[in-house]
Amino acid sequence: MPHTLSDADLAKRAAGLRALDFVEDGMRLGLGTGSTADWFVRALGEKARGGALSRVIGVPTSLRTGALAEREKIRLTTLDEAGWLDLTVDGADELDGALTLIKGGGGALLQEKIVATASDRMVVIADGSKRVEKLGAFPLPIEIVPFGWETTKAIVEAALKDADVATRGVTLRLARDTPFITDGGHMIFDLHLGAIGAPADLAAALITIPGVIDTGLFIDIADAAVIGHADGTTEVIERPA
Repeated sequence: MPHTLSDADLAKRAAGLRALDFVEDGMRLGLGTGSTADWFVRALGEKARGGALSRVIGVPTSLRTGALAEREKIRLTTLDEAGWLDLTVDGADELDGALTLIKGGGGALLQEKIVATASDRMVVIADGSKRVEKLGAFPLPIEIVPFGWETTKAIVEAALKDADVATRGVTLRLARDTPFITDGGHMIFDLHLGAIGAPADLAAALITIPGVIDTGLFIDIADAAVIGHADGTTEVIERPA
């Protein structure tokens, strides 16, 4: 019996397929991480195997994405070898009207941010549920150094007391019963904030804390977003000037 896709997966697939319109053969392309990015990688692989985008070279943002791209027969390189990228296509856990993002639900926020900022353009792909008026309903991930993580957690909690947020919960992300470890060997705190009033101020406050490597707030990085819908339609949103 054929597998029936959920409305969410249909929307993600639509966004991933539409994002191919931004890709030209021969591009050096950042490949995002997550369920929506997976749809894009599969679609890109089909085009590459068919010859239409056979000269695209991808830079994966995680081991998971790299493994998928290899299965799809996409040519791969490293960011250091590529030097600079033409385009990154990646998903988001939330995006607002300014195309400020929360990312990191898949645990690859640092590598995703490095790749995106080393690109001429970043296109975000998402289903409509990820589009919000105000960021923060999705927990904000921050990547941290394992050394002294409990002390870092206490400092983060103290910093949140002065932040423009609705709630102030901080939890260590687990994989089963042990701390989740990123591809870079780091850990992740998930910040349960409810709503974020000033994303740039929050990011600036968190990044100054020793032990915090980076946050899942992507500010002025995404240039456009493709929003997919279950009926196969899509809409493209450009970042406001």
